[in-house]
Amino acid sequence: MRMTVEKAKIGRGVPLHRLVTGLWQMADQERDGKAFDLDGAADALVEYARDGFGSFDMADHYGSAEIVAGMAHKAMREAGEEPPTILTKWCPEPGPMDAGTVRKGVETALKRLDLPVIDVMQLHWWRYESPEYLTALGHLMRLREEGLIREIGLTNFDAAHLHLVVKEGIEIASNQACFSLLDRRAAGALSAVAKVNNVAILAFGTLCGGFLSDKWIGQNEPAQIADWSRMKYKRFIDASGGWDRFQSLLTAVGRVAKKHSVSVSNVATAWTLGHPAITSTIIGARLGEAEHRNDNKRALNLVLDADDTAQIKAELAGLISIPGDCGDEYRKPPFLTASGDLSHHLNALPPVFPVVSSAARPERTRVESGSIWEEKAGFSRAMRSGNRISVSGTTATDPAGKPIAQSDVAAQAIYALDKISAAIEALGGSLNDVTRTRIYLRHEVDWEAVSAVHARYFKAVRPANTLIAGIGLIGPYDVEIEAEADISDVRVAGGD
Repeated sequence: MRMTVEKAKIGRGVPLHRLVTGLWQMADQERDGKAFDLDGAADALVEYARDGFGSFDMADHYGSAEIVAGMAHKAMREAGEEPPTILTKWCPEPGPMDAGTVRKGVETALKRLDLPVIDVMQLHWWRYESPEYLTALGHLMRLREEGLIREIGLTNFDAAHLHLVVKEGIEIASNQACFSLLDRRAAGALSAVAKVNNVAILAFGTLCGGFLSDKWIGQNEPAQIADWSRMKYKRFIDASGGWDRFQSLLTAVGRVAKKHSVSVSNVATAWTLGHPAITSTIIGARLGEAEHRNDNKRALNLVLDADDTAQIKAELAGLISIPGDCGDEYRKPPFLTASGDLSHHLNALPPVFPVVSSAARPERTRVESGSIWEEKAGFSRAMRSGNRISVSGTTATDPAGKPIAQSDVAAQAIYALDKISAAIEALGGSLNDVTRTRIYLRHEVDWEAVSAVHARYFKAVRPANTLIAGIGLIGPYDVEIEAEADISDVRVAGGD
């Protein structure tokens, strides 16, 4: 029997089911050149849409997902049926983001989907120190007005950089973030920023690759895992305290499920959807192998009472919080991904800023950020002398010289600290090596907002800091930051 599945609207009115069908497992199903029936997969997606699961999430690297989703979309259009909502992702390597590069990314997706317009194009960015993501989003805004995409989404952006993006004037409809009983990072600052700016949070990983299900209750810890999704979420289980703690949580969730005559997966989904900032959850599908649509629907009608939430809360208190911020698993250790290590990928990315030797003192190295004032005023963005790195006063100015987020001092501080991080990293260090910072504010009233940003970057490092307010800064900036770092304990490849 067909059931109507609840919908929401995001952005300027794109319809989105509260249960979105995720197609990331297609990459696993096609791994190592495995044969895959694309026609059969498209037929299966049509059935998903007809059964109330007509919102499909995919990406440029999810195997043939875009092709199959486009086939399903076409079949439903030709049958005179309401076509599915298409969300895809563009995950470019950091680098120059001119209009042609961004257009090519969108047009490649349109060609694979065989569609004239994408409902939501979502951007994933590997490192915030490369500021071109703001340029890319600006071009996506123009392509939206041109009609190639309906809305712009983000994926794995943390609260600070979502704040920066919207304060730069980019209209964001959604942000995907990992969110589950095991990973509650998105329930904090990210939810607050999303709510203020009317950004829908789309939760993935809600069922932890299938681990949050009845069949794992009382099971021994798996010694080997075959599929990429479970490889990834087993690392989340380990990071949150290990298998025994996970089993304790699973048992408690199982009691709640039994009370309501539903599944553990239903409880995990309903708990996530119950968070006020969550618009939808994305549940992965292995097309042609297994489907759980009828069971998944029950989560939409499940209301957890005070006793249920108390039981779950008590178990969550015994878990270790997943370290870091939303999306950190893709950007810094510990890499909670299928491979468990993305350093090989991130280390292969070139430095954000070029490193050159000092003309006067060849043993010293420096970086330039491209600012015209570095040459005109005779200074470097940062200079390394021995094991000491000194970073010049840095403002929120993009590589083209354009001021960023002029209306928001916190966003300016975020951008400036990312630029400082890029300079230090190019010279062989990291923010963990910073020993002193100095902050200059135009307005004293801004000290608390900027201090909160400083704490986000340096809470574990706790460098010496000086904050001076009431300074007549040059240009349209409300904050300028400088830093010093000591890398005497850092081994640099090819260096000392």
